Amino acid sequence: MYLRELTGGLKDLQGCGPKRLEQLGRLGITNIAELLGHYPRDYEDRSRTVPLNQWKRNGKNICTVVRVLSHEWFGFGRMKTLKVIVEDETMRASLACFGRPFLENTLRVGEEYRLWGSFFYKYGELQSSSFEFEPLHSLSGRSVFGKILPVYRLTEGLDQNILRKFIAQALEDYAGKLDEEVPERFRKAHGFMGKGEALSTVHFPASQGDLDKAVRSIKYEELFALEVVVAQRAIRRKGLTANHADHANGLIGLNEIDTENGLSTENKNVRVVRGLQQKLIERLPFKLTNSQMDAIAEINTDLSAPFPMARLLQGDVGSGKTLVAFLASLFIVDAGGQSAIMAPTELLARQHAETAAKLLEPLGLSIAFLSGNVKAAGRKELLKALAAGDIDIVVGTHALFSKDVVYKNLRLVVIDEQHRFGVAQRQAVMEKGNNPHLLMMSATPIPRSLAWTLYGDLEVTEIHEMPLGRKPIETHLAKMSRQQNVYDFVERNVLSKGHQAYFVYPLIEQQTDDEGGSKSSELKDVETMAKTLSEEIFPKYSLALIHSRLDEEQKRLTMEAFRKGEVQILVATSVVEVGVDVPNATCMVIEHAERFGLTALHQLRGRVGRGSEQSYCFLIYADQNEEDGMFAWKRPEDLSEDEQSKMGQRLRVMLNETNGFVIAEKDLKFRGPGLITGTEQSGFKRIGLADPYRDSDILKLARADAFSIEAQSTEAKELFLY
Repeated sequence: MYLRELTGGLKDLQGCGPKRLEQLGRLGITNIAELLGHYPRDYEDRSRTVPLNQWKRNGKNICTVVRVLSHEWFGFGRMKTLKVIVEDETMRASLACFGRPFLENTLRVGEEYRLWGSFFYKYGELQSSSFEFEPLHSLSGRSVFGKILPVYRLTEGLDQNILRKFIAQALEDYAGKLDEEVPERFRKAHGFMGKGEALSTVHFPASQGDLDKAVRSIKYEELFALEVVVAQRAIRRKGLTANHADHANGLIGLNEIDTENGLSTENKNVRVVRGLQQKLIERLPFKLTNSQMDAIAEINTDLSAPFPMARLLQGDVGSGKTLVAFLASLFIVDAGGQSAIMAPTELLARQHAETAAKLLEPLGLSIAFLSGNVKAAGRKELLKALAAGDIDIVVGTHALFSKDVVYKNLRLVVIDEQHRFGVAQRQAVMEKGNNPHLLMMSATPIPRSLAWTLYGDLEVTEIHEMPLGRKPIETHLAKMSRQQNVYDFVERNVLSKGHQAYFVYPLIEQQTDDEGGSKSSELKDVETMAKTLSEEIFPKYSLALIHSRLDEEQKRLTMEAFRKGEVQILVATSVVEVGVDVPNATCMVIEHAERFGLTALHQLRGRVGRGSEQSYCFLIYADQNEEDGMFAWKRPEDLSEDEQSKMGQRLRVMLNETNGFVIAEKDLKFRGPGLITGTEQSGFKRIGLADPYRDSDILKLARADAFSIEAQSTEAKELFLY
């Protein structure tokens, strides 16, 4: 049987009654499979001696043999507490026996004991109040010394010994009966343990070496399971055989390109454009970056291949991904096909449509915009033109895959901010065409190793360069109590010079209680702050408000006024995180910055710095946020060593980093892969030990093995059911 098939069995464990079942349930353990998958969070190495004088070097943990020297008491009445004085061969220490006066008769003066405990130095002596012991010459088979013991995540009512007992019993009953979930040839090639042995060892290792091997074996299995699913998707999409697997694996560079389409047969470093692409590039008032040209060359190669393209285009905010998507669409139009560009919000979709019309209509293309708010009469004519092939490129929201939307020849689907769409939504728009090419774009870059895991059936292209002439955005931190300094700076250096500013807040409005009264909240909201900024702080300047509850037409009119410069200050929620491109806006102020994730902060900061003028970003945080250690408005170089050491890790990243790829890596460490990608991938539910980012070496092995399996083999069919 496979581990995943052990969907019951907890009731059969000795001592696991209704109360224990409820406690285990709070840990997410409802069956034997989940119990054995509840891996230790740490280990206590009681197999080696650590004397008392080494307490600092071993993280305060001691494992030694001591002799009891005397008993002392401190405190009075019910607070009277036993203190046992002990010593080993290196020094003396005391054991504070809070609530355990009976130890006076157990820890006997003159006797020797094995001792494990966490020690600290206080009141002029080394002491511990958390310790375990047993007589030196105990013959008990239940000894917890001389072993490496697992330490588990617990819940109220469960202690380590109870959980260890349940897991040991489950391993005894099932470990030897488990079927292997990784083909034997792969396990032997890499020297990995079998399933049962790896599980037993990771819970109760005999040595550190065995533990390392078991952990590596389980990590490989978890990543292999994910990559098998990824390989299946790649094979189905491209119709690959085993001979094509290396191309899907990204191990082969660009193949020779079809010369009949006017493309180069040379390597990927030769930047090649064609037809309408060349005409657009010649009309641009600026030069494309090398990264953009490389991306176009790779995409052109894919669009010329005998199977549909599946590519993820990653790039920092403002790096020019949308223009690359337009150029890809021109390739398709040259070949007689249609393109659909889908964005997650109407605001972003409309901006893309306006930009496309401005750049592409002069080339003779027909551009259309489609959202759920397009009125019935206009929608009917638009759909008719789309079905007839009279529209070359349609830009829109999820309305692009509505049931009544029909394309004549949809050959390319571009999905912007792809992590905001679910798998079903992406698939729905893909089904509108006959196996169309797919280009997914993201301004929230993730490390390549994680991209392989989540989107491993896609090739990955990264744009690392920013357009020429843009200056780095100056980022500053400010306590809420020093916010007036920020307001003064914005007035003096931004607004009075004719530039514009964003002010972003975490809430739309203050919450109300059940009786309709206002709940007290320490968080600022856009509605209150729009009034405060307009009437008290910046009364000389025009101000507008935008958030998700406004209707689309009102949001469109507000953004249009801001783009035209009719509004100097835009007060908003994170709705402006994507899709707002106003070069004259040179300042972003984010209040309660501690309430936003790193990627959201970076996206918001990317709304400024889109012109040639110097731009600024201020992260204002709550004064009481001392655990984040924020300090008054200062540059990094002005912070003292003490301030640097205390400063919260997340906001320090924003202070010191401007590269979105680096910030994404930091965010991955803070929040984990599921949160940073905004996805609920079923595969990640199977990951217990592996980390696709930190275990990239194992990921590469698992990926290569998964893609080496022949698509039609019995082995593949069994694995694809995993």
